[in-house]
Amino acid sequence: MIKTKDVLTLGELDKKEITQTIDLAIKLKKDRKKGIAKPLLKNKTLAMIFQKPSTRTRISFETGMFQLGGHAINLSAQDLQISRGETIEDTAKTLSRYVDVVMARVYEHSTLVSLAENATIPIINGLSNSYHPCQILADLMTIKEKKGKIDGLHLAWIGDGNNVCNSMIIGCSKVGISMSIATPKEFAPDSTLVKQCKKHVDIDLGQDPNKAAKNADIIVTDTFVSIHDNPKRLKQFLPKYQVNSALMAKAKDSCIFMHCLPAKRDQEVTSDVIDGPQSVVWDEAENRLHSQKALLASLRI
Repeated sequence: MIKTKDVLTLGELDKKEITQTIDLAIKLKKDRKKGIAKPLLKNKTLAMIFQKPSTRTRISFETGMFQLGGHAINLSAQDLQISRGETIEDTAKTLSRYVDVVMARVYEHSTLVSLAENATIPIINGLSNSYHPCQILADLMTIKEKKGKIDGLHLAWIGDGNNVCNSMIIGCSKVGISMSIATPKEFAPDSTLVKQCKKHVDIDLGQDPNKAAKNADIIVTDTFVSIHDNPKRLKQFLPKYQVNSALMAKAKDSCIFMHCLPAKRDQEVTSDVIDGPQSVVWDEAENRLHSQKALLASLRI
């Protein structure tokens, strides 16, 4: 069982808790394919709050609760009294009386912090501007499936040092994956976070994608431009930080390519890479379902 109530950054979980969650996720995935379903969350309810659009997060959490015998309620900001001025603090206190766990996909990470500080039930970060822990649980699960292990591998992050990158740094530092990060200088990940995590694992931070990709076991990227960003950002990333066949050739022959999706093809990654034999993005997307089921089943709800 996971001791902490909230999962806001991934930093709340220790190595044992992460590895146990990954192992449970792999078991639940195998059980599902065998037609084995245990109602581990029977009569439990998940409230899902969405300030931002979602495909994988909403569908995987809602389906996951159903498969575990529980129930999920989808709530946009307009469905809640927040849209009419009720505070996030009062919303947290109210939801705590109705449901067993809350997953929120928000713009500002401070919203999640306020939810967690005022709720008496677990709060899970489904994505914020600073972190995306659920994605990294799925990524680590995928890495273990494909590589047979986690500890001792080397991961190259190419592109934007964004929310996914921040949680990847935390996750890798917890489980023993070294990292090379290549971003434009002005788009580097959280420097304080990098400094903290370098105490536990080697992290090389620079601006050279070719150097970062050298001998990597895993190459990961994400979109350079989100739905609310200025397209002018692209000029600071392209063509230097695009993951293409030439960059993949710098890594080990056994290197896998990962992307949290949605991808903007032929921007951060070329179609021949994302559709190629080294890509595991569809297994990675599927594993959002199983890793989140494992996380929900592990929380004390």
